[in-house]
Amino acid sequence: MNTLLWILAVILVVSGIFALFRRQVLWGVVLIIVGLLVGPGGVSIFS
Repeated sequence: MNTLLWILAVILVVSGIFALFRRQVLWGVVLIIVGLLVGPGGVSIFS
């Protein structure tokens, strides 16, 4: 489960960074914050 959350967090953060490059600032920031919250290194909302 930890590995799955970590992979999901990485995907969300990378998607957020790409959204920032496409000038979708709000969407990019939201994706990055959600990725940091989901990741096991951050404050995981699933545990």
